[in-house]
Amino acid sequence: MRNDGMAAKGLNGWRSKLINPVLDKEFRLRMRSARSMWTMFAYLLAIGLFAFCSIYLTQEMSGNSNAFDPERSRVLFYALSFAQLGLITFMAPGLTAGVVSGEREKQTLNLLLTTQQSSTTIILSKLVSSLGFMVLIVVSTIPVYGMMFLYGGISPSQLLLVFLFYFFMMIVLGSFGILFSTLFKRTMISVIVTYGLTLFIYVGTLLIFYVFMTIENNMYSSSGQPPASMQWVGHILAWNPGAALYSILEPSITQELYSSVSGNTGANKGKGLQLWQEFMIIYAVLSAGALWLSIVKLRPRLKRRSNK
Repeated sequence: MRNDGMAAKGLNGWRSKLINPVLDKEFRLRMRSARSMWTMFAYLLAIGLFAFCSIYLTQEMSGNSNAFDPERSRVLFYALSFAQLGLITFMAPGLTAGVVSGEREKQTLNLLLTTQQSSTTIILSKLVSSLGFMVLIVVSTIPVYGMMFLYGGISPSQLLLVFLFYFFMMIVLGSFGILFSTLFKRTMISVIVTYGLTLFIYVGTLLIFYVFMTIENNMYSSSGQPPASMQWVGHILAWNPGAALYSILEPSITQELYSSVSGNTGANKGKGLQLWQEFMIIYAVLSAGALWLSIVKLRPRLKRRSNK
């Protein structure tokens, strides 16, 4: 009995260190509601229907319903991966863009700031609790991906990297959402700005890449030599999540992209970072900066009056 009591005391001690009151309250509110259950059900239903419809359409288009080509299984895996990335992109900002501004609108932020929890603990707890439900949903879709393994053409390392990329994207979008939720007093404004930035990350970076590629191609056609000043154009896609995910699915795209821009066909083959690795380095720094700024701006600072 004494050993059981000591074990229980040690477990509660570790629990109090890992789960603070803010995180505990957020988890209870988010995980124990009927809305969360139906949200997970609708998400899994959408992903499952997409997978089954894609398999059926692929078999019908092949003209042979009794056979399945592993190459088509890879295409289905790619389509499912991008579909889930789109759902994560749509949901993650909405889960985090109002966590601080919502407290401010309910007039509970001042009470939260008077507790013994530090600004760092509050911000990180809000981030973890907001994305915890999203992580649960994404992990629950693993059986859907398991259907693709029945047909071959997919390696476990690819599946692992794709899910790691999903978790990283949640943190990135969640960090930006918490930053704007801290900077703006109204939830609606923070949500709009967060989705606007997300749209720019996906669409704006792609447009910038095509603009500079067009300039580079025009300079190449007029001079006959690839301009050295434009050899960095391919790295613009390292800012785009869609291109980063595609470089995980097709690793050769990185070398093809960089060599086609720089004009070196195979000289630097196998050297340098992959596109998705550059993406993670860039956005890891930006996410850390967003979280740091959120922590700094969370508590109001009194303005010092200058003595005249």
